[in-house]
This record gives sequence, C-alpha cells and structure tokens, in this order.
Amino acid sequence: MKKMNWNTLVSGLALFTLLATLLSACAPAPASPAAQPASPATPAASAAVETQPTASGAETPAESPSADPLRFPVDSFTVQTETVTTTTGIKQVSYRLYQHIPYVAKPVDADYQSLDVKVPIEVDGKAVDASRAPILFANHVGGYMASSNAGGGMPALTGLPPGGVMTGTLPGGMGGAPPAGGMPGMPGGESGISRNTDLALAAGYVVVEPGARGRNNQAQDGTYYGKAPAAIVDLKAAVRYIHYNKGVIPGNTDWIISTGVSAGGALSALLGASGGSHLYDEYFKQIGAAEAEDTIFASADFCPITDLEHADMAYEWIFGTVPLKDGTLVDQAISQQLQQAFADYQAALKLNGVNGFGALTADNYGQYLVQTYLAPAANRYLQALPEAERTAYLAQNAWITWDGSQASFSFNDFIRHVGRTKGLPAFDAFDLSAGENSLFGNETTNARHFTKFSLRQASGDANAEIDSDLGEKVNLMNPMYFINQGCSGCAKYWWLRTGTSDADTSLTVISNLAASLENQGKQVNAVLYWDAGHGADQDAEEFIAWIGQITGYTP
Repeated sequence: MKKMNWNTLVSGLALFTLLATLLSACAPAPASPAAQPASPATPAASAAVETQPTASGAETPAESPSADPLRFPVDSFTVQTETVTTTTGIKQVSYRLYQHIPYVAKPVDADYQSLDVKVPIEVDGKAVDASRAPILFANHVGGYMASSNAGGGMPALTGLPPGGVMTGTLPGGMGGAPPAGGMPGMPGGESGISRNTDLALAAGYVVVEPGARGRNNQAQDGTYYGKAPAAIVDLKAAVRYIHYNKGVIPGNTDWIISTGVSAGGALSALLGASGGSHLYDEYFKQIGAAEAEDTIFASADFCPITDLEHADMAYEWIFGTVPLKDGTLVDQAISQQLQQAFADYQAALKLNGVNGFGALTADNYGQYLVQTYLAPAANRYLQALPEAERTAYLAQNAWITWDGSQASFSFNDFIRHVGRTKGLPAFDAFDLSAGENSLFGNETTNARHFTKFSLRQASGDANAEIDSDLGEKVNLMNPMYFINQGCSGCAKYWWLRTGTSDADTSLTVISNLAASLENQGKQVNAVLYWDAGHGADQDAEEFIAWIGQITGYTP
C-alpha cells in the first residue's frame, strides 16, 4: 500500500473544511429558544422577557431566563394603561403586567396554577412606587369551579355559585345586579365605579390574580384533577410563591389581603384561617409549592359559601318553613331533623355574639341577626332614600315599622320577605346534583355525599358512613375548622360582606364566621347590604380605604 503524501493530506483536509463552511452558511439558521413555543404546563413558561419601549413607543422582547422556576421574573412585563372610575372622577393608571406565571414547580395544569401580577407605576401622570405597597390577592373562583389564568388578563370565571344563578353583576351583563352592587374583583354594579382590583391599582396597591383548579377539571382520560382540596391548595401555593419571592416581587409580602366572592369568598376565608397549617403539606409536595409561609395579613370575604358540612342544617333553620317560589314547602319532617341538628351544632360552637350580645343559640339567633346586622342595614338603606322613594318602599313593605329614623320588624317577617331559593337539602343533595357534591368527588368519581345525613337518607342505610378520605378533606375546606382549633395562623383583619336577600346560604354562616373570629380576638368589619343579592359589593371604595387603614400605607 502506498503511503499518502503529508502535504496532500493537509490540502484535502483544508478543502473539506472550506466546503463544510460554505454549506453551513447556505443552510437556514435554527430557531432561537425565544422562537420556540413554551408549553404552559412547564416552568419554561416563566422565562423572563423584558419588554423595553423603543423610540417609536413599540416594545421589543429581550430574554433573561431564570434557573429557578419559582423565582419571580421581575423583568418579564408589559406596560398597560387603564381607566378607573371612582366616585370622585376618572383616574388614568399605568401599570406593569406580569402574565401567566406558574406559581408551583410541578404544575398539574399551568393554565390554572399560574397568576398575573399588576404593579401600578403612574396614576394621573404621577409616578407611583409600589415596591412596599399592600398586595391585593384576588381570586375569581365561582361555584368551586376552576378559574383559568390562561390567555392573560383577569382569570376567567368558569362557574356559577353553587345551586343557582348568580345575582351579582357578571361580565358582559349576565345575571341581574343587586342594588348598587357588583362582584368583588369583577365589574362594578349600578354605582358605576370600577371593580375592586382596578380601584386597588388606582390606590397604588399591587394586585395579584391567581388561577386555581376546580371541581370541573377533567383530563382527557376522564379522571378529575381539581376536586377538594385542590382549589385551596393552589391558592395557598400562590401565597407561598409571593412569600418566597419577598424582596423580588413588587409589594409588601407582609401585607397580603385576600379577597373573593361566593365560593371564592369561602376560599378567601379559608386562606385567612388556615395559615401555617401542616395539614396541606403532602399536597404542596405533589405540586412543587415553594418552601415558604402561606399566612396572610387580612381576608376580605363576600357572601362566602362555606361551613359546608353544616350548611344544610343552617339553611333549614332559616328557610325550613318558607315556601319555594312555586308556593310549595319542602319535606317538613326532614327539614325539622336538620333544624334540630343546627341547634345542636350552634350550641357546640359556644359562641358569644358581638357587641356583648351573649351566648348565641338557635333560640335567640333570629333576634341576634335583626339587632346586629339586619336592622342597621335597613336603617342605612332607608335613611339614604329620598323621602318619596322611602314612603313608596315602606308602603310596599308594610311588615317594616319606621319611626322616622329607625326600622323595626320581626325575623320571621324578614325571612318571608327574602324567600327560599334552594331545595332540600340545599348543599349535599340526595341525588348528588349540587355543586358541593361534585366538589367532594375524587379522581374517578364526579360527585359524592359528604355528610352522613344525606348519605343515609339517600341510601336508606341508617349505618352508612361517608368515604374514609372525606373527613379530612371536608375539614381542609372549612375555615371554621381552623378557627375552632385556635386559629394560630389566622389573619388579624377581616372584611365580611353579603346581601340581606342572599338566599344562596344561611345568614348564620357569615355571622358565625364573624362571631368566631371576634371571639378569637381578631378585628372584624362585618356589614350586610339591605335587599342586596348574592355577589353584592356596595362599599368598594371603603374597602380599598380600609386596606390603607389597617396597613398604615400611603403611596
């Protein structure tokens, strides 16, 4: 075999290298990482993209990915502007919008387990520094359904309150509006002012809007992945994400104020009551929640649909002898059993009413509601009416006595005025048709009974027991459980609101929540709106001002 000449070999290698270089130059360039679509179900969706204004005012992205999937992408935002309507006029707000940021490292579905952050930077042309501002944590859960964070902007309200049609204001004009009320965090009502989240931006507060899984989440294989306690696990994980990013995420992480309405109000109350509980730890591990605290500073809860295992009892105590809209009564024998169960439950709570009322029992609860909440609500309403309208209203409601400044009426007359809207039972339906039955389903079963009473009535088995896993899950969904355990991680401040004509649950639910918190030494601001329905919010600006008062913050 002939040996190859060294010079020939070198020349050949040089020619090969030249050809390879030319071929490479002619080939199309591979797509950059920025051009590759990131799956929303992976932490890659949180890659930081800074949008910087150009001379023409357009914004161009610049990549700055973070190695930590739980690190807040501080440079990944767009600048938005918004018009906010207040009672004193229009405000123009500019803010940084951080969109669709996964708040757990191992999301089951990042379309729900992610959040938006809004940081005001300018109000009416005046620069705002929100680096130490309160954080309004506004969930948009309705009916314990999933709340999506996909697509940017406010998470979609994908469900209605359990058991019926929403009577608060809904997006796009759906549903009837209560007097001067709207859904917290949603468009305002007849007063015409903006929603709470927008008012918060105009006040210089940071707004966080998380998505969350819910009872209707179903995978392609038919399994469910949002049953209890998924919703509260997700919201607590989002709070942990905020605390984990202290000093990085804008706003004061020691001043987190949660808010929600209906089922969202219940979850907001649960956030306020369950801070620091280790009962959720295993759930946190499964989704890769941040190793951080999940306590909040304050909880604002509008018409919370909560204390679910006792809600049927409470509903029959208040509406048991009131006809349905068609004039019929529910089964009085079953109703009486639930009413007696409520009396036993109320006695076991050992609560004292606010303002020195004394022990709260089923026997004196009607008097307590009239004295503490209902008559004051009627007084505010009637005193604010022009004389002619007040005269007409009183003529239509002759059961109210008006002495010129104060209203008086019996509790029974008031309940007949409101009327019953739900069947029997209202929450753990015998036929498993209620939203709460679906809430307490599991991975393979859509709906289950979560109270022994309904299970035994429906099955005819006087010894039937609910599924073994449900006892803990029912507790994990109830703020009263944590409050009754001593409320060691409870929020200090509470804002509670509902309408007097809200028949989606018993008024004892919110008043028991208020009394239990006050008995624990918490500061509670609880008010009912006269003749307002489910989802009412008639003092939104006062709520925003209250946040400033309890935090001492001024922008």
